Amino acid sequence: MTVSHISTAGSGVAVPDPASAATGDAAESLRELLDVQRAAHRADPMPSVAVRRNRIDRLLALVLDNSDELVAAIVADFGSKSRTATLSTEVVGMLSNIEHTRKNLKKWMRTRKMLRGSRLTRLSAEVVPSPLGVVGVIGPWNFPLHLAIMPTAAAFAAGNRVMIKMSEITPNTAETLKSLAAKYFDPAELTVVTGDLPVATAFSQLPFDHIFFTGSPGVGKRIQAAAAANLVPVTLELGGKNPVVVSRDADLDEAAQRIALGRMVNGGQVCVCPDQVYVPVESLDAFVTSAAKALRKNFPTVTDNPDYPSCVNDANYRRVVSLVDDARDKGASIRVIAPEHQREPGPETRKVAPTLITGITDEMTIAHEEIFGPVLGVHTYAHITEVIAALDEQPAPLVAYWFGPDTADFRDFVRRTRSGGVARNEFGIHMLPSDAPFGGVGNSGMGAYHGKAGFDRLSHFRSVVGTDAPMRITTSSAVPPFGTATRKGMDLMLLRERRRVRKRLRMV
Repeated sequence: MTVSHISTAGSGVAVPDPASAATGDAAESLRELLDVQRAAHRADPMPSVAVRRNRIDRLLALVLDNSDELVAAIVADFGSKSRTATLSTEVVGMLSNIEHTRKNLKKWMRTRKMLRGSRLTRLSAEVVPSPLGVVGVIGPWNFPLHLAIMPTAAAFAAGNRVMIKMSEITPNTAETLKSLAAKYFDPAELTVVTGDLPVATAFSQLPFDHIFFTGSPGVGKRIQAAAAANLVPVTLELGGKNPVVVSRDADLDEAAQRIALGRMVNGGQVCVCPDQVYVPVESLDAFVTSAAKALRKNFPTVTDNPDYPSCVNDANYRRVVSLVDDARDKGASIRVIAPEHQREPGPETRKVAPTLITGITDEMTIAHEEIFGPVLGVHTYAHITEVIAALDEQPAPLVAYWFGPDTADFRDFVRRTRSGGVARNEFGIHMLPSDAPFGGVGNSGMGAYHGKAGFDRLSHFRSVVGTDAPMRITTSSAVPPFGTATRKGMDLMLLRERRRVRKRLRMV
């Protein structure tokens, strides 16, 4: 096919090969790539809606035209992974959100008029959504395509150029996206960078206009520290130990099934997976039994099941196993849901069988560390206030789950806890509305995207205010000499405002 381009500056410019960043001086090569995009942005600092939509369309075409190749690369990186699930989560799952952004882009780009009542005084004021410039996107390994493309689409919508650093943990996906990007985009619009830790370090130290990072809180802290040297603002999409509360009036069997299967999405390697479940103390055995039943039904085989995801590499496999071993050694009850008459998978497959853990105590590492694998911790509570108190002592998660009806207890839970989002009765349902902001708070991140939130996050809202009035407006009251009228006018204004505030306070 022929891909349509709307020329935006930068075509024909000598551009260094992104691959050279991995073999030469990473910092110098990356800076050259950034300089090319920066120059192109200066030549066209306010792209039209047509240009922005064209970039979004080419981004969609890149993914849709080559979905089979991209899915195959992701499956190869994991070793064992469902092609259908990968297509669903990596490709299909982001289409409606990007289409929503494209559809509403013209409306979001409109200049907003201010001080409409001041026309008689010949004052004009407006707020103009303006591109930031060049956005650096640092993608993760767990959804290496989806979580690189989604922020890129938001950046394009806001009129920016984009450089993507792909995760070195998924090299097949990284190289595939890099080669495809060169076919659909001028490097002055979009450049995909691959490489190991030195490249990633140099990338995070570039003087971008914004950095968008998805990954762990630990790495997010290092990204933010590197960006601070250049005063680069950051959006951090991180994770955490997402809690799940099963209320006493919930359908326990249905809740157990949905929670257990939600934990298994992508082998548990999802930032919004349920991590720790709180069930009424009298319902513990019934919950574990129902969860185990659902896991056995959906995963009759593990070791030889090509749809059962592996841990992405040996390091992550060992980390998950060590969390389970540490909990076992310190007295937790471990229930491995291995299929009957089959051995547990071992390190040669990097697969961890579905595992339920009860009796978790504070000295266990799993009580504090995000699991990021097919392992679910189950706690008990006597009253919901115990759960709220426990969560208040923990870092804010990316999402908090509640299973049960929308009752006063649920609303109290929402009011008194802190999390990036809240989902009730289903895994990840808080991400379903295309215009609902998605992002963390505190330890689970900063800044949000999806829909207009992404456009706003990657735009600068520039105030443009002017006057054609013959009299001075601000300098008359801020620069001496001050006349009697000015002083009396301010005294009267202060007196009026004091009375107004005191009246309001008496009414409380």
